[in-house]
Amino acid sequence: MNRRPALLAVAALTTAAALSLSACGGGDGDSKGDDKIEGAGSQASEKPSPSASAADKVDRPEIKLPKGVKNVFEGGETGDPKKDAILADNERVINSMEEAVTVDSKKHPALKFYLKGDALASAATYIQSFYDAGTTWTGEIRYFDREVTLLKGGAAAVTYCSDETKAYSKNRKTGVVKRSPGDADDYVSYNTRMEKNSKGVWQATMLTSEMGAKKCQP
Repeated sequence: MNRRPALLAVAALTTAAALSLSACGGGDGDSKGDDKIEGAGSQASEKPSPSASAADKVDRPEIKLPKGVKNVFEGGETGDPKKDAILADNERVINSMEEAVTVDSKKHPALKFYLKGDALASAATYIQSFYDAGTTWTGEIRYFDREVTLLKGGAAAVTYCSDETKAYSKNRKTGVVKRSPGDADDYVSYNTRMEKNSKGVWQATMLTSEMGAKKCQP
């Protein structure tokens, strides 16, 4: 297992209102010391996701991963504009969470912009676990087998896999990277419920994951 704190072997839904995350001292160049990471904040324009439409006219918060951290998304263009929009915002869900993990900053506005309810609480617990462990990560995560299922009532389910064998744990204070061979736990299966809000943004409302998922392993 290359990067994830052991406490989150499986990311379960939680109702804990952990929406304000305490940051540890030290980091990857953007450290704010003992400032708190918050889900809410001001909005700025975001560079379009590779699979996102630039014409949706939504004022989106910026998401910027640090140097050395890369998320690679396979697929994203299904031929169905609605499904493509859902996949594009699902990318932003993922990137907003990983930005909060890897960038020490007082606020992460994208987090609350793209997640709400149980998903936001689950994400807060996931993110906080890295700070509690004094770690972040570097490297590359590949997301693949991404599928959208439209549900009754207007919601959607997005399922996908990740390959984290090239993502490595990094000590927040020293910057030392722990490189180890990948194993079965580095292949993770995800299921996310997405709902469209009044601004036209597809937000994650529920998140579940399973580490070591056989269907995601080569």
